[in-house]
Amino acid sequence: MDGGLDRAMLAGSVAVLGAVAALVCALAIAALHPLLVRYALARPNARSSHVTPTPQGAGAAVVAVVAVFGLAASVVLGLPGERLTMLFAAAVLLAAIGAADDIRPLPTLPRLAAQFMAVIAVVTTLPDGARVLPMLPELAERALITVAGVWFVNLTNFMDGLDWMTVAEFVPVTAALALIGVVSATDPETTLVAALLCGALLGFAPFNKPVAKVFLGDVGSLPIGLIAGWCLLSLAAAGGLAAAILLPMYYLADATLTLLRRLARGEKVWEAHRTHFYQRATANGFSVRAVVGRVFVLNLVLAALATLSLALPAPSLQAGLVAVGAVAVSAVLATFERTNAA
Repeated sequence: MDGGLDRAMLAGSVAVLGAVAALVCALAIAALHPLLVRYALARPNARSSHVTPTPQGAGAAVVAVVAVFGLAASVVLGLPGERLTMLFAAAVLLAAIGAADDIRPLPTLPRLAAQFMAVIAVVTTLPDGARVLPMLPELAERALITVAGVWFVNLTNFMDGLDWMTVAEFVPVTAALALIGVVSATDPETTLVAALLCGALLGFAPFNKPVAKVFLGDVGSLPIGLIAGWCLLSLAAAGGLAAAILLPMYYLADATLTLLRRLARGEKVWEAHRTHFYQRATANGFSVRAVVGRVFVLNLVLAALATLSLALPAPSLQAGLVAVGAVAVSAVLATFERTNAA
């Protein structure tokens, strides 16, 4: 295994770091909460699912825990630190932009420019010769990955509009990434970062359960999208493209289909709205817990399919598993479109 870690040591490190991240993140959010109440209230707007002002900014604790413990673990375990340093520097840039936007909304172009800078920096961390789409020229592949990365950062932010939604999405995704890494499909750095993000989100979860006491804020959702996207990119570059598509498929489908619908209607897609499938589900009578519960179970199914795809390397079988995942996602989206009579 890369980096001089055997599977037993990596598995132990994943378990310890995940648990420590959960505990430290929970303590940090508890300590920050009075300050967030005083200085960082999110007031309801056209996009909001909450009806009373709620503090935001807990994502700062999530990102800080992942970055600090990620860099510390790389030193203690003797892993190369260049990739993680670049990743967390880019994440801090997005956290700073997100924090500023949480306090006072920023113009679209400066936010997009910072996001492109961050994603380009992360794409440069791909190992030499690593390819995701080898059928394309390398420059075209990198450009496509960059655009996809910026979209993933933004859709993570767009989808963070319901209590527990980010937890329901990324806890299964990062847990699967950590498990896959222990089985040696990805590199140790990616595995440890996934475990840390999973743990930190578990530490955040008690504060965000419906009705939430605190939100991530853009300071958290933007860099979380970047960090999770980096983990998925590493998985795809290691030969797990089907798994990297399956794991975030619900977020990809909900956000992308919503964007296309809004474009077709001629709407200004950069303006706040409440037309994501998960948002329409609550308007159709589903409780918040019912929505995020369905998303969580769906993500467990997608994680199982992603893990299975790595054990079935035949392209036809992987394509079949992606198709099964798409059907499962479509079923949940269709459910959210219907009125809940219960």
